Amino acid sequence: MAPRTTRPVGTPTRGTTNPNRLRRMDRWIAAVHGPALRRADGPPVAVDLGYGAAPWTAVELLARLRTADPRTRVVGVEIDPERVAAARPYEREGLVFAHGGFEVPVPGRPSLIRAANVLRQYEEGEVAAVWARLCGKLAPDGLLVEGTCDEVGRRHVWVALGPEGPRTVTFATRLGSLERPSDLAERLPKALIHRNVPGEPVHAFLRDFDRAWAAASPYASLGARQRWIAAAGALAGDWPLVDSPRRWRQGEVTVRWEALAPGGERRAE
Repeated sequence: MAPRTTRPVGTPTRGTTNPNRLRRMDRWIAAVHGPALRRADGPPVAVDLGYGAAPWTAVELLARLRTADPRTRVVGVEIDPERVAAARPYEREGLVFAHGGFEVPVPGRPSLIRAANVLRQYEEGEVAAVWARLCGKLAPDGLLVEGTCDEVGRRHVWVALGPEGPRTVTFATRLGSLERPSDLAERLPKALIHRNVPGEPVHAFLRDFDRAWAAASPYASLGARQRWIAAAGALAGDWPLVDSPRRWRQGEVTVRWEALAPGGERRAE
């Protein structure tokens, strides 16, 4: 790790964490970003930014990304030095912990920065600057994944960004626990959660998803997965989904950022 010369950028989170909490995000990253990891000239570096009071998410990230590329190394970064000290006994080959924040104190440019449940405590107006700062740290084909989930990882929404900025928004859930797709609204990332109001694209998207879910109710007898796939297929007729039934089967739907971005094109309510 590079020596610390400045005060870390950011403020400590509550530190809430649980084993396997970020499994949905990890699975998506390994599947979607795995080819970019394998293209890296050297061992790709992934950063678990703000991993919390315990190191479980960083330990799990290493295991999951190594299914995509066994060379992957993970750096857990925390702004609270006591959390870093508590995590150090869990270091192993390919996994280290460092004191820092949004300045991302790792050598070189990481292939991945994952920031889960970090920005919810910030103001909406601060998000763009944080995104820009983190994207500026990425390798040319790197990925920033920033989002929010519930305490046990059943419901999760995240934004994927490249060095150029935001690309997509992914909604992921344990289908057996879902009453309607708009239940995921409470897990929208900070950039979108205050925009779930009439007249905003994300509100229209969730409204249309609920309607597609209701129309797909005949598939419920085949299971929630088949109903979700049918709803996503109908939704794709009006919204720019970028994934396919292969990902929908995992309880995911990914849509282009431009379709949901605040201030974007409005859809009739």
